[in-house]
Amino acid sequence: MFRRKIFQLRLPSRVLMLGKRTLVMGVLNVTPDSFSDGGLFLGVDAAVSRALEMEQDGADILDVGGESTRPGSEPVSAQEQLIRILPVLEKLRGRVKIPISIDTSNAEVAEAAAEAGAEILNDVTGLRDNPRLAEVARRRKLPLVLMHMHGEPRTMQKKPFARNVMREVTAGLQRASSAASRAGIPKSQIVVDPGIGFGKTYAQDYELIARLSQFARLGFPLLVGTSRKKFIGRVLDDKPAAERIFGTAATVTASILNGAHIVRVHDVAEMVQVVRVTDQVLCPPSVASLPRSA
Repeated sequence: MFRRKIFQLRLPSRVLMLGKRTLVMGVLNVTPDSFSDGGLFLGVDAAVSRALEMEQDGADILDVGGESTRPGSEPVSAQEQLIRILPVLEKLRGRVKIPISIDTSNAEVAEAAAEAGAEILNDVTGLRDNPRLAEVARRRKLPLVLMHMHGEPRTMQKKPFARNVMREVTAGLQRASSAASRAGIPKSQIVVDPGIGFGKTYAQDYELIARLSQFARLGFPLLVGTSRKKFIGRVLDDKPAAERIFGTAATVTASILNGAHIVRVHDVAEMVQVVRVTDQVLCPPSVASLPRSA
């Protein structure tokens, strides 16, 4: 069984240990059009309530985004993203104890979010759209998540796909991490994400999960986001996103067993259970520490 490496990720408020156990990143989309929960948490009070609920359910990180990157989505201006996320971040300051990540590829949004308390930057374009994001991370001393995306959200599922997805994703993550290093980001502050569902075929999404351990060679902790995505529904008679929880659980389990350090999910309470049990499989406890069977 694959054994993942242990990393330390330094945030302004704390140090996150990655690899001793799997961390759960809860998704909070403050958007009207995200593929799974668009519009549900667009209001400030609803978003804050959901954030507090996810923390209570066991999330280790809260990932807040003001721009949908689902297939076919259109770009959202920095101003509109800030209108959506800043009131939420301001209301959460001092109320949540877990760190907040900001899901954006815009340097202006990242800067304002960091000022409002965000401690991790999550860039789905891997610095391709706005390299200045790395400058914000360096100056603020924030960890940076670099994801691989084939194409752009508006057209990524319409253009030709990579013939060799492992080769393309590996090369893309190497380019992104090299760009971050040139911008002054320490290697210890970089997390990589293969970008499940972002410009890949459904078969390629499954291949990335099955061969995830190969990305460990890059020398970075791995974040994986499979939650409720369409490649899961494809093998479940096209069930809608909200009915893909068990399918998501299977992909989360497989990702952890193949080396994921962080899993990004919508259904926090359910996936926390999945993560805890899978971690026990990964590192079996001693017989003496287990509870007695009924």
